[in-house]
Amino acid sequence: MRHEGQKTMKGPVMTNPTDNKLPVSVYVLTFNNHRTIERCLNSLHWAEELVVVDSGSTDGTYEICKRYTEKLYCKEFQGHRDQYQFAADLTTRDWIMFVDADEEVPPELVEEIRKVLREEAEDIDGFFVYRQTFYLGKWIRYGGWYPDGEIRLYRRDKGRWEGGLHAKIQVKGRVSVLKNKYLHYTYRDISDQIQTIDKYSKIAAEDMAESGEKFSVFKLLFHPPFRFVKEYLLKMGFRDGLPGLIIIVSTMFYVFIKYAKLWEIQKLKRERKDDSI
Repeated sequence: MRHEGQKTMKGPVMTNPTDNKLPVSVYVLTFNNHRTIERCLNSLHWAEELVVVDSGSTDGTYEICKRYTEKLYCKEFQGHRDQYQFAADLTTRDWIMFVDADEEVPPELVEEIRKVLREEAEDIDGFFVYRQTFYLGKWIRYGGWYPDGEIRLYRRDKGRWEGGLHAKIQVKGRVSVLKNKYLHYTYRDISDQIQTIDKYSKIAAEDMAESGEKFSVFKLLFHPPFRFVKEYLLKMGFRDGLPGLIIIVSTMFYVFIKYAKLWEIQKLKRERKDDSI
C-alpha cells in the first residue's frame, strides 16, 4: 500500500542519455494518464530533476512513471491548487517548470529555455509559454484554444499556485514570454470530452458558489452565445473545420451547464435552509 507523500525508490530510471541537462526541476501531476504519460516523460529528459505526483492511478500510469524518476509520490487529490503546490514544493532547483501529463515539451522549446536561462534570465522571475492543442486528429490553430498559454517556467521562490479549478502560477517579479510552444494532446475522443465537461462544470460551479457568485438567467442564456461570437467568429474558430465547430459547441455547452449547476447548488442550499427553519 502506498501512503500519502510516500516516495518509490524501485525500478530503473529510463532517460535519454545526455551530459547537458538544464538546472531545472520539472514537476508533473498524474491520474490515469496511461494514454499520454510516456510521451510526456520522454520529452523531459533534459531536466536535472523530475518530480511526479500521482493521485491514485489504476491504469498503469504509476508503473510507467517509476521507469522515469525515483522522485515519484502518491497523494490523494484534494483540489487543483493544493495538488499543484504540493508537487512544486517537492522540487529542489532554483528554476522549476510544470508540465501536465497530457503535454509534451518539444526540442525547440528546450533549446529556447537553455538559451534564455544562460543569456537572459538574470532579471526575470518567470516565463509565459504558449501551447498548441492536438484535437480530433489535427492541430488547432484558431478559436478559443489558440493561442493558449500561461506561466510555466519560474523561479521556485517567486511563484505560487493560486485559484480554484483553473489555478494558475502567480509570480512576484518580472515575467517574459517564450516564442516556442509546448504541445497539448487533449481528449481521447468526444465521449472523453463530454465526461470531462460534466466533471469540470461541477467543480467550476462549486468554485463560483464558494466565492459568492450569484446565479443569473442572463449569464445562463447570454454567456454561451457570447463565447460563440468571440471564439468562433472573431477568433476564426471556423477555420479549424469540423473540429473547430465541435470545440465551440462543446464550449457553449460547458458554459451553459456550469451556470445551470450553479443554480442547482444554490437552489438545494435554499431548500436545506428552509427545511431547517
